[in-house]
Amino acid sequence: MAQVLEFKLPDLGEGLTEAEIVRWLVEVGDVVSVDQPVVEVETAKAMVEVPCPYGGVVTARFGEEGTELPVGSPLLTVAVGGDTQTSDGADEGSGNVLVGYGTGAPPARRRRVRTSPVAPARPAGNSPSNGGSPAAGPGAVGASGPLGTSGAPGTSGAPGTERGPGTRTAASGRAAVPGTAPETVSGHMGARALTDARATGPVAVISPLVRRIARENGLDLRELTGSGHDGLILRADVELALRSAGAAPGQPETLTGLRAPEAPGAATPATPAAAGTRVPLRGIRGAVADKLSRSRHEIPDATCWVDADATELLAARAAMNAAGGPKISLLALLARICTAALARHPELNSTVDMEAREIVRLGHVHLGFAAQTERGLVVPVVRDAHTRDAQSLSAEFARLTEAARTGTLTPGDLTGGTFTLNNYGVFGVDGSTPIINHPEAAMLGVGRIVPKPWVHQGELAVRQVVQLSLTFDHRVCDGGTAGGFLRYVADCVEQPAVLLRSL
Repeated sequence: MAQVLEFKLPDLGEGLTEAEIVRWLVEVGDVVSVDQPVVEVETAKAMVEVPCPYGGVVTARFGEEGTELPVGSPLLTVAVGGDTQTSDGADEGSGNVLVGYGTGAPPARRRRVRTSPVAPARPAGNSPSNGGSPAAGPGAVGASGPLGTSGAPGTSGAPGTERGPGTRTAASGRAAVPGTAPETVSGHMGARALTDARATGPVAVISPLVRRIARENGLDLRELTGSGHDGLILRADVELALRSAGAAPGQPETLTGLRAPEAPGAATPATPAAAGTRVPLRGIRGAVADKLSRSRHEIPDATCWVDADATELLAARAAMNAAGGPKISLLALLARICTAALARHPELNSTVDMEAREIVRLGHVHLGFAAQTERGLVVPVVRDAHTRDAQSLSAEFARLTEAARTGTLTPGDLTGGTFTLNNYGVFGVDGSTPIINHPEAAMLGVGRIVPKPWVHQGELAVRQVVQLSLTFDHRVCDGGTAGGFLRYVADCVEQPAVLLRSL
């Protein structure tokens, strides 16, 4: 008798938590062999084919193309054993085990939410002890800490989470405030308890938006009396207080976006969605958004730049390629200059460990370079770039660029960089102030090379000029180090013979 086994989306490495189904490679009813690719998925790192560890007949698929699935979700089921055999005669079995895959069926991880103990509530008409449902209906959420306000540690009731021990649901014997967001006051908390708690704890508000409006306008929520259920502070209460404080009678309002005050106890209507097309931030776009936001939030960056005469560098490259053999790319020459400059200024090939309050200087240079593809911006990494010559660098750049265009870069090709070279000149621009590729400490930007008037050997001439910019983490060094690095790079661009000293 055949046994039906469930194959779940494996952990594809590098901390990835979800993947989007791009293309199914098998249909229901197809016979698959062990380790046969069954689906093509796109992660935040790359496009990969996922092999199935079982051999048998596909009995079900989960998820349409374009669907994003979390790691551990079912991908497909396979009937193995019995009369089911693969096309090559193999019977049931398990193939190579990928990270987080296994051939068993481990329980899916569930996020447990810690809660604070809540004092027992007085029995109400719909309490469990009276035979009623413990839930208050749509919109009810679990009570949290001693104040009974949601949004504080211990809140439960969110989809896909568990209620911890001692958690109570909202509105025991009372109706939830209609139309409110799921951040409400537990029904068993009275207005008096809420008033007493304001002196030392957080104030109960209808939504995080209300807190934000109050915070941005310097309003202390503890001074307000909420007009909502059980003293809940509504948006209308905040807006009314701001009008009273900021606009005298007969004068125009000084705050924008405020609505007319609502009647006490009235529900707050939902804010209409902004007009326009919404594009989900997921896959590569989502990963880029997360990483750049983290970089800008954590790294105090600064940028310096300089114009350089690249005429001699172009001439040197032309001479190398005229001598025969594999062609040397301009990017490879710039990369070789970068590794030489990093040997002189190792502060810029480092990372910052804020927990230990240490700068970690790295002994190897894994050079990332920005590559624009149809799927978005990716940064492939050339391993041990400091040990490679111009010819080896050219070959590796070509290989990784082709893999980026075809979407076949592996997670290992896209991680572990220590310094980034960004050639934005290919877009026809002269300069930029790029965001550092976290957790690196610096990025060298190269603009387009264009003919410009330039003073050469005391005379005005038309030369091939490029703008070089360096964005660096000001925690790892000061302007003197950054300027020294950039000046050395510019000197090598203007006089390639300078580079011979470090070879």
